[in-house]
Amino acid sequence: MSFVSRRTLLAGAGGAALAAITPGAASAASATTRALSVRGADLSFLPQLEEAGVRYRDLAGRVRPAEQILAREGATHMRLRVWVDPPDGYSDKARALHLARRAKKAGLQIVLDPHYSDFWADPGKQPIPASWPKDLPGLVRKIRSYTRDLLRDFARQGTPIDILQVGNEITNGILWPVGQLYLPDGTQQWPAFTDLLKSAIIGAREAAGDRVRIMLHIDRGGKMGDTRWFFDNIETYGVPYDILGQSYYPMWHGSIADLEANLADSAARYAKPILLAEISYPWTMEDGDGRGNIVTDPSTLPDLAQFPATPEGQAAFYERIRQVLSAVPGSLGLGFLAWEPEWIPGVGWEPGAEAPNDNLTQFDFTGHALPSIRAYRHP
Repeated sequence: MSFVSRRTLLAGAGGAALAAITPGAASAASATTRALSVRGADLSFLPQLEEAGVRYRDLAGRVRPAEQILAREGATHMRLRVWVDPPDGYSDKARALHLARRAKKAGLQIVLDPHYSDFWADPGKQPIPASWPKDLPGLVRKIRSYTRDLLRDFARQGTPIDILQVGNEITNGILWPVGQLYLPDGTQQWPAFTDLLKSAIIGAREAAGDRVRIMLHIDRGGKMGDTRWFFDNIETYGVPYDILGQSYYPMWHGSIADLEANLADSAARYAKPILLAEISYPWTMEDGDGRGNIVTDPSTLPDLAQFPATPEGQAAFYERIRQVLSAVPGSLGLGFLAWEPEWIPGVGWEPGAEAPNDNLTQFDFTGHALPSIRAYRHP
């Protein structure tokens, strides 16, 4: 996810609350829910937040590291963002390696999210790292060696990667303009884009063989037509992958019914496990740092009557996500990753900026866990 592109999208867009999810209700829900093998979160901002003085408390009020709180609730995976040469303190390789060691200590497997960029990459921007080549042959070589070396570095310290997503929300390509999928003049660069993907995947296989699962990740959770267009072309150009990854934010990607329809269609059409690689939902419409948030209008939530922007409504949303994934045909609903559920006020999206997602977290503004963390439980 990138809050910048989401803010742009919002600028251009012109019954009753469900009961709180109690331990008893969670047990009842689990009786009809197939076990999801991936239940986790992207916690890439966690070290910076701790350095800013943020502390986290579990549902009983005990202070613990955020990854341990989620693991104790049943989480299985931590997703880690990696930028090539970001601003000081942000998610570079060294920080990701350190956080991977913490993930292993907590019993979590790792989903690695290299953006192949110096900073935020998403459907609205995918800039080439400043130090990388600017031509297609050079980038094909570079993305292969970079991916290979990255995975080897994680393996060497005893934290091998379980799932590698090749780029972040690559709906419109990677490494622009060379691998930009849709150019301003309408040209579609599928051969260049898919050559880059294939080269990165070769690098991953050189480092980890078949032990690493390859995910291709787009941001079209409830949009069937867009999903078909992207993955039909991926199949046409012969890009090998193991997992179909989607971002699903209902304020931008449609209703739960839209999500259900798209996941069912993708399962039948591509026969691949499907991971909701990014999800989140507001627990309030208040602003924790008083500097502006992306999601401020409850009317943008298509299922607001079912899932109000309250702690209880957020918990009900995550329970519904579990049910949707459990019902994907062929048992192809792999699981979900909450996006930065720990990103409460304390660290900006860039140095000196605000935290624009602090009402989409699974901890309140003071670091106390919200009921939605029970969604990590097994089964």
